[in-house]
Amino acid sequence: MKDIFKVANKKLKSRLIVGTGKYKSFQETAKAVEASGADMVTVAVRRVNILDKKKPMLTDYLNPKKIIFLPNTAGCFNSSDALRTLRLAREMGGWKLVKLEVLGDKKTLYPNMIETIKSTKILTKEGFKVMVYCTDDPLLAKKLEDNGAVAIMPLASPIGSGLGLQNKVNISIIIKQSKVPVIVDAGIGTASDATVAMELGCDGVLINSAIAMAKKPIIMAKAFKDAVISGRNSYLAGRMQKNYIASPSSPIKGLI
Repeated sequence: MKDIFKVANKKLKSRLIVGTGKYKSFQETAKAVEASGADMVTVAVRRVNILDKKKPMLTDYLNPKKIIFLPNTAGCFNSSDALRTLRLAREMGGWKLVKLEVLGDKKTLYPNMIETIKSTKILTKEGFKVMVYCTDDPLLAKKLEDNGAVAIMPLASPIGSGLGLQNKVNISIIIKQSKVPVIVDAGIGTASDATVAMELGCDGVLINSAIAMAKKPIIMAKAFKDAVISGRNSYLAGRMQKNYIASPSSPIKGLI
């Protein structure tokens, strides 16, 4: 059977989703996205020009007919702003598949889960398909799914920190209990972090800073492409059981 990655009703070839912020230029963004093999990119509605055609636009470099644009609410610190932003995105581009993030404070950029759950419930009732950035709390993650989230996106560590997965146990619990895709979002620092996330059983990873802030973003994008594929294959293969005593690689019977 084919290993299909599906979010809502959209089938994705790549399990790597990439952000479009922090790059030096739209040209670099486009080259990195191509190298990553991603067919979905996040777009911060509040930060990217999508109206003034006299200024550079992301759509001039990434074709929305070939790559799925995922509008997000980066920079929103309350439900009202997040709802307004996504309603605007739907009016401008007809987008219904969206990424919700409602931040708690400017220092940690941790999700405000009370506002996040509230917003998820409202957006779902309005017909949005909501992928939700959240903490790695399994109880709250389940609450999001119960309120209509089409994908759970727990942080690995604080946004832009590059610290990698800090709580594998909670991420694993979320994966086991969820009936919707689990996509690690935020905190990934390098390609090996993505491999670890995929080996845990995550359905995908979302990467922005780790690629955009690398010394050579295009090469790093390719590294993440390979890392995600490798991690997924490793998960599907089923790792050997851990042992706390040695086990010889060669048979011990029939020795000369």
